[in-house]
Amino acid sequence: MSEYETIVYEEIDGVAVVTLNRPEVHNAFNRAMTLELGVMWRGLRTNNDVRAIVLTGAGDEAFCTGIDRDEAIEEYLADPNGQRSVGRVSTPFMFNSPGVHICPKQCDLWKPVVAAVNGMACGGALYMLGESDIIIAAEHATFFDPHVSYGMVSAFESIHILQKLPLGETLRLALMGANERIGAERAYQVGLISEITAPDQLRSRALEIATAIASAPALAVQATLRTVWMAHDNARREAFDRAPAYIHLGNRVPEHRGRPEGLQGDRARLPRALTTRRLT
Repeated sequence: MSEYETIVYEEIDGVAVVTLNRPEVHNAFNRAMTLELGVMWRGLRTNNDVRAIVLTGAGDEAFCTGIDRDEAIEEYLADPNGQRSVGRVSTPFMFNSPGVHICPKQCDLWKPVVAAVNGMACGGALYMLGESDIIIAAEHATFFDPHVSYGMVSAFESIHILQKLPLGETLRLALMGANERIGAERAYQVGLISEITAPDQLRSRALEIATAIASAPALAVQATLRTVWMAHDNARREAFDRAPAYIHLGNRVPEHRGRPEGLQGDRARLPRALTTRRLT
């Protein structure tokens, strides 16, 4: 077992079980988790003992709720004119996306990933779900993307989730923002997830699926995975290239953004209860 600060990593019978381990902030990814996921995904490329992966979150409340807002705001307050670890670099044509670290396919890992969603999955969590190959969820799981409710563009998130949902469902998820959640039953109906389990059976069922996949010849599995994604991926890659420009154009910068005290006021007003309605 490898030691990480923000994730728990285990190997069981040819399967790596990766648990996002920041339950006190609903498993939101900070800079440390972002970098550790990148190291872990890339390390698995050369680990021949692992033939499939289970990805889940610690606790029962959340799989992941995206980027850690508190860390991002603190980074800005410390140096308002500095470069961000995530976001625009110096012009709209350069952009630091967390996807190059947290997403298995963008880390060039072509081993099947089974995501086990326990609780909320929102915002940046859609990066990881978009690059998971099989998604199952506990009965209380919910899916939503609050970006537009905060005046932010849902670009990468929507591109990722469009790999799993029909166009109309993707648009509803993105445009309703924090006003609506997709429950597990609805997620199953529209094809976002392939199975619903009791919460106490989620991990074992995900491990069962991954173990079955891992029992097949590795090259056949990886070639099949790569072929399917290749057939599905060309338009997605072009969309990723264009997304930073749309984020720049759509994320209007308030006049007070250059003043740290203004952002502190925004921080105090951010709602903790992100949604008002749930689709079941």
